[in-house]
Amino acid sequence: MVFQTMNEQLTDFFNRITGSHPYAFIAGGQIRADVCRLAAGICSITAPGEPLCIWTQDKTRIAAALLAAASGGPRIIIPYAFSSQALDDARSSIPFSKILSDGKDGPPTGCTAIMPESVANASPLFYTAGNADTPCVMLFTGGSTGKPKLWSKTARNLFGEARLLAETFGIGPRDVILSTVPPQHIYGLLFSVLVPLVSGCTVLEPVYSFPQEILAAARDSGATILVSVPSQYHVLQTGNLQPYKLRLAFSSAGMVSAPDAQYFHEKTSIAITEIYGSTETGGIAWKVSPTDRRICRTFQGIEWKLHNGRLQVRSDFLSPELLRDQDGFFTTADRAEPCGADSFTLHGRADDIVKVGGRRVDLSEICDKLKTFAGVRDAVVFAIHARTGRGSDIAALIAGTADAAAIRAGLAKNSEPYAIPRHIKIVDSIPVLPTGKYDREMIEKFFEGRSKEIQDS
Repeated sequence: MVFQTMNEQLTDFFNRITGSHPYAFIAGGQIRADVCRLAAGICSITAPGEPLCIWTQDKTRIAAALLAAASGGPRIIIPYAFSSQALDDARSSIPFSKILSDGKDGPPTGCTAIMPESVANASPLFYTAGNADTPCVMLFTGGSTGKPKLWSKTARNLFGEARLLAETFGIGPRDVILSTVPPQHIYGLLFSVLVPLVSGCTVLEPVYSFPQEILAAARDSGATILVSVPSQYHVLQTGNLQPYKLRLAFSSAGMVSAPDAQYFHEKTSIAITEIYGSTETGGIAWKVSPTDRRICRTFQGIEWKLHNGRLQVRSDFLSPELLRDQDGFFTTADRAEPCGADSFTLHGRADDIVKVGGRRVDLSEICDKLKTFAGVRDAVVFAIHARTGRGSDIAALIAGTADAAAIRAGLAKNSEPYAIPRHIKIVDSIPVLPTGKYDREMIEKFFEGRSKEIQDS
C-alpha cells in the first residue's frame, strides 16, 4: 500500500494539531487519494461521534477511519485482536452496531458492515483544529495482564506521535515498511498506518508472521524498515537472515534479549531500535540494542522526572483519562534511575516488587539472573498467591533446555532462599499474543494446581 497525493488542506490540519511541537513536519508527506475518498464515505454514512468498530486489518481502511474520526466523524473502536472474543469484549464496554469491514467475512451477529466505497459524491472532509484534543479513537489492550483495558486517544495523541517518530528516525517517501505487528496494537497502528500516513512512505499490506515469509518479504519487497517484536527477532535465527535493503529495525512490547539483538546485528549490521512506552502514555523513549542495555533516550518534547523511584512523564501523547499531578505529570508503573539529562535506566516495574514471607523480592532481578543460565532462552517470573500463608510464592516459566534443579542450585549461590522461585516450569516456548507481549492468562495455566510435579519439573 502506498499513500500518495496529500492535499494542502490535510497538510494544514496536521500542522495545526501538531505544529506546536519543537520537531518539524517532514516536507512532502503524502496520502493516497482513495484514503481521503474512503474517509469521506465513512463520514457520510455515520453520525459524528457514533461508535464504529474496526473489523479489518486492511491498512487503507484503517487509515481512512482514523482520518474520518480526526475530522469530526465517528468514534473509532479498535479491539485488541482480530477475533470474536476481542470483538465481544469491546462491544460489552462500548455498545456499537456498525463495523468497518473489508467484506471478506460476514458481519458478526448484531452488527452492520458499512462499505464506504459504495458512497458516491461524498462531501469533502472538513478539518478543524478544534478536533485535535477530542477523544476520537478507543483502543483496547488485553491478554498480557488479563482483563482488557480501554484507552482513548485524540488526533493530537496519534498524529503527533506518528510525526515525531517519522522525524526522529528520518522516515520518508523512499522508505518501505515491513511489519509483523497487527494494526490493532498501538505500536502496529503507529508504524504501519499512521507513520506512512504522515511521512509518505510505503507500507506492505500483509501482517507477516512466520520467519520464512518475513525473510522472503524483506528480500523481494525492497523493504527498508522492519517493524517487529522480541519473539519474532528470536525466531529469525532459524532462517537465512541477511541485510537485504534494510536500514532500520524497530521493536516494542518488551525487551529484545541480548543474544537475539547481537545475532541480528551480526547478520545485518543493523542495531535494533526498541521503543519504550505504552498504549496509554504513547512513546516515551528509545534505545539501541545490543549496545544501550537498559539506557533509554527520551524523545524530543517528552518531559520526565522521578518520584519515589518511579518514572513520571508529561507529553501530548498521554491518553486524556490518565490521572496527572498538578503539573501534568503521569506516574508510570516503571522504576527508573537518571542517566544524564535526556536518558534514564529502567529497573523493572513497581509491581515487580513483592513480599515473600514479609521480605521484599524484585521479580525483574530474578528474571535477569535466570536469563544468564545456560539453556535458558527466555523467562517470565511472577508472583502467585501462596497456600502456605507466606503472602506470595514466586513462579518462573522458562523457555529452553535448562534443568530446574540446576537453576535452583545456581540461584542459591547469589540469592536469598526466599527469592528463589518455588515453582519452576521448563517449556519449549513462552506463549505470546499477536502483539508480541506475553500471554499472562496462558502462562498462569502452566501453574494451575501448583502440584509437586509442577514445582520440580
